[in-house]
Amino acid sequence: MLEIKNLVVNYGVIAALQGISLAVKPGAIVTLIGGNGAGKTTTLRTVSGLLKARTGEVIYEGRNITNLPAHELVKLGIAHVPEGRMVFANLTVLENLRMGAYLITDKSVISRELDYVFNVFPRLKEREKQIAGTLSGGEQQMLAIGRALMSKPKFLMLDEPSLGIAPLLVQKIFEKIVEINRDHKITVLLVEQNANLALEVSSYGYVLETGRIILSDSSEKLRVNPQVKSAYLGGA
Repeated sequence: MLEIKNLVVNYGVIAALQGISLAVKPGAIVTLIGGNGAGKTTTLRTVSGLLKARTGEVIYEGRNITNLPAHELVKLGIAHVPEGRMVFANLTVLENLRMGAYLITDKSVISRELDYVFNVFPRLKEREKQIAGTLSGGEQQMLAIGRALMSKPKFLMLDEPSLGIAPLLVQKIFEKIVEINRDHKITVLLVEQNANLALEVSSYGYVLETGRIILSDSSEKLRVNPQVKSAYLGGA
């Protein structure tokens, strides 16, 4: 569904991505793991049109989408939940969700998508009139994912969904990610510092280090790989 070929992205003179290549099959959950500054967020931001690639290609469903504007990519079915959630803090939960459906003109479709989001995240239904900035971190993460789902994506990118969230809610959110993938056939590319959780829910993983992919394998094999265990899983 998504293929990245020899992607190079610079921040000024610094190469944030140094020719990475990866692939995501339809219906899969694929994870990118690595330390801070490895290039994980840069990868997602480049796929979603927020950063420009210097060289290389991003292919989505057989089409070259490299450096297309972000709003064009949303039309193609790509949604990005950014690191730090980025909800519209002064708007209500319902208004935030409606912002996610800004390309949809059919009110019955918007209503159906709202029902779907409230079914996935019942907490948002309880809070629909609440100002988003007053929600807990976990609730804001649910809202950010719900807002992305309102655009009816086929391909969902999640950047650090566990960041700054109470452990109990982290588990809940990851269960929902699996549910969204399984029940609604949405392909997921996941960036997550909690490598244990990421490898638990994904089928395949890539390990990034300073803008390069140093390892890729099935999630099962990465979990028992000594190099991965020692660097990212807190074990020898």
